Amino acid sequence: MRLLKIIPLVLLLGTTALSAAADEKQPARVFGWIEKGLIQPENIPVKIKLDTGALTSSLDAKDLERFERNGDEWVRFKVEVTDKDTGKLVNSPFERQVLRNVKVRGAGGAERRPVVQMQICIGKQVYDEQFSLNNRSKMNYPVLIGRRTLEHLGLVDVSRTFTIDPQCARSTADKAD
Repeated sequence: MRLLKIIPLVLLLGTTALSAAADEKQPARVFGWIEKGLIQPENIPVKIKLDTGALTSSLDAKDLERFERNGDEWVRFKVEVTDKDTGKLVNSPFERQVLRNVKVRGAGGAERRPVVQMQICIGKQVYDEQFSLNNRSKMNYPVLIGRRTLEHLGLVDVSRTFTIDPQCARSTADKAD
């Protein structure tokens, strides 16, 4: 009977040791809580906040205009950000199909936000992820990266900022799964 209690423990320890050995072969990337990124494919430089409190990533979008295309819901919007390196205002128009809508509740009540697929370069990878669109002009960071995207990135060290510069070229960007 005692052997039956020990076997699960041995299996658990063996699995943990194998996981630890696999992790040692591929060191986890560690990012700061604030990083630089590039909205792709336009290479728009943005400051991003890695936000473990948010589930879905969020993007600052101005002049949201919903419309229909071929029976599907779409949204037209502008991304206006200040280039962190040059200080110049960058303004780019986008049109994206709405994947879903999220209801966000806050102190001012509830609102419905469109969620679209966008690409963002962080480090050497382009991540194709879902972003809710909202006017974030009063916020410090135009882009929040939520947990659905963070699970693909690696670890977040809240004591660090700007640990890696984005290095994705338009034509040679490695796309993350």
